[in-house]
Parts: sequence; C-alpha cells; structure tokens
Amino acid sequence: MQNKKPKVAIVHDWLVAYAGADRVVDCMHHVFPDAVIYTLVYDKKKMPAWFRDYDIRTTYIQKLPFATKIYRSLLPWMPAAFEALDLSEYDLVLSSSSSCSKGVITRPDAVHICYCHTPTRYVWDFYYTYRDNANWLVRRVMPHQMHKLRVWDKCAADRVDYFIANSHYIANRIKKYYRRDADVIYPCVHINEQPLCPKEDFYLVVGRFTWYKRIDLAVAACTKLGKRLVVIGGGGEANHLHALAGPTVEFLGGGLSDEEVRGYYLRAKAFLFPGEEDFGITPVEAQSAGTPVLAFGRGGVCETVLDGKTGLFFEEQTVDSLAECIERFEKDGVSFSPEEIREHSRGFSEERFENELRDYCARRWKDWADELYACSRRDELAAKSNGGETK
Repeated sequence: MQNKKPKVAIVHDWLVAYAGADRVVDCMHHVFPDAVIYTLVYDKKKMPAWFRDYDIRTTYIQKLPFATKIYRSLLPWMPAAFEALDLSEYDLVLSSSSSCSKGVITRPDAVHICYCHTPTRYVWDFYYTYRDNANWLVRRVMPHQMHKLRVWDKCAADRVDYFIANSHYIANRIKKYYRRDADVIYPCVHINEQPLCPKEDFYLVVGRFTWYKRIDLAVAACTKLGKRLVVIGGGGEANHLHALAGPTVEFLGGGLSDEEVRGYYLRAKAFLFPGEEDFGITPVEAQSAGTPVLAFGRGGVCETVLDGKTGLFFEEQTVDSLAECIERFEKDGVSFSPEEIREHSRGFSEERFENELRDYCARRWKDWADELYACSRRDELAAKSNGGETK
C-alpha cells in the first residue's frame, strides 16, 4: 500500500450554482481528474457546461420533486442521504463541506480529508441569527431539530481523519465546535488578468441578495452619502433593497457573464463588503482587478485584505460605520497602487490552491499508508511471537 496510487472520490454538499465552494470542487477535480464527484443534488442547467464531462453521482434526494430548488429545506434528511453513499471502493475521500458531506462513511483503511468551508453555520454559532431571519414555519421547527443535528454533526466530524480549513478564522471555529485541529489552505480565486484601467466614480457590490451578505448596508450608506453604487446579483431580498435605494444606486441583476462582472471590478473605485463570511471570494476578485476593498472587519476578509494598503475596515456592521469608512477612503485612499493590490491577490490564485492541495493530499496519503504498513508489520511480528496467532 505504501506505493499504491489511491483511488479518489470527491464529495460536495450540492451542485446547484457555480459559486465559491463549487469553484473549489472544480479545482479539486483538476488535481484529481479521475475522481468521481458525489453530491446531494446536481442541477446541470445551473453549472458550467464542462461539468457534464465529469462523473457526478447524486444521493436519492435527487429523485424528489423540485429537489434542486428545495434542497436546503431538507436538512433533517441530509445526514442519512450522505451516509447512504457507498464509498467502499475508494482509498482517499476528499470532502468539500459547509454542511453534511463530511458525514460520509469510508473504509477503515481509507483516508478522509475534509476541506471545511465552515462548521455548519445554522447548526452552531449562527443558529440564532438564522432562526430569527427564517419564516414562521422554520422558526417553529428548528428548535426541535437542531439538537439532533448538532449531535450528528459532531459525530460526522469525528469520522474525518484530517481537516483543512479555508482560513484561520474557520480553523478556530473547527477547534471550537469539533475540538479538532485543522491545517489552512486558502481557497482558489480566479485572478483578473485583464489590463488595468482608470477607475470610475462608482462603488461596487457583488453577491446574492440574502440577509447575511448585508448588502442593505451598502445600499443605505451610498444612498445616505449620495454616492453612485452598482449592485450585481439577485435573490430573495431584492424588493427590500430596491425600497432602500436612492437615485444613485443602480441594480444590474444577476445575469451578467463573468467577463462583464470582471469589467465592473476593474472600473470600480472601491468594492464594498459589509457581510461577515468564512473566507469571502469576492473581495479577492476585486483586489485582483486592482480595486481596494472597504469591508466589515470580521471573518475571513481579515486574512485577505491588508488594512490601509489594499483596503479599509469598518468596525461596526451599521450604515453609519460603513458611511464613515467610505468618507475616510475618499479622503485618504489606500497606500497600495492598483498593480500592488493585484499582486497581493495572486497569493489566492487557482494554481496556488491546486499545488497546495496536491502536496497536502500526497503527504497525508503517505502518512496514512506508512501508519497502516507499520500496524500490519506489528501484527505480523506479534503473530510470530505468539506461535502464529494474533491475540
């Protein structure tokens, strides 16, 4: 086994939109091109065309009506669905998890490495916030389900052999809730290689219109200051955001191509990031366009933005705090040039991620194989010393 090339499976929570975690899975597949990808549900129409060339296998949840639309509401059934996946043929299982995919069952002699985007947020520290922002039915059901899900989630984490966290912020949360150490490999971000161009007089926000992104703060702050804001994205909070917006706020929807979005990144004077996220890919995408980031100073963004150099932080998640940060930026700017800001972003590139992940998995596989070999040798020696039988 020491010299054996492992048979690899990749397990991901769900594939229903090509967002940050899905891009990580794509890069994982670049590292292990022969790997099968297992996932809860898969929406071919919402994923890039090249995913159709991958061997993607789903759980039985896929067969339910509207499964790719209602999958989040099926959280109580996710653990059983992932545990039902038969991964017994694989030597190395690489899970990409912010929910239940880490709970798959592997062979005793297989190694399971979990790339953890976050311990399940709505089960642990963000439970109360998620509950308070949910509809009346979810608020009624959640308290009765969460205790069982917390017990299962901790048991699922215990099945993982090695944890990789996507930031030191998440490594600390893994330590807190799972009592496990984690190595850190920052996720992959596409580096914008288009030529840098003069900045225009507008701020930019890119993201799904969901409450925890706090896009409402950006809309309200720019409305208050009379600053032009371009908002790219869509989602359930659209009506609320439109109601907050003044005449200086422009909504472009979520149908733009990647190239169009990168063009806005290049031209924006600064990118606004008012949410608290585990890593935050969009701030790095902005920096790769040479654009400074004005961000709420908590979460993974503290590891990707250099305060005063590639961006500025504001301390409170309020309209006034963000507005003050915008005024400070307009007065003092940041010390790095657009070229220096882009160069800083290269530390989070796709190539860097793939190389680090490849080296990490090879090292862990060798450690695991060496340990199994040492155990088998000890058993053989014990058997010989006991007349050919192990105790």
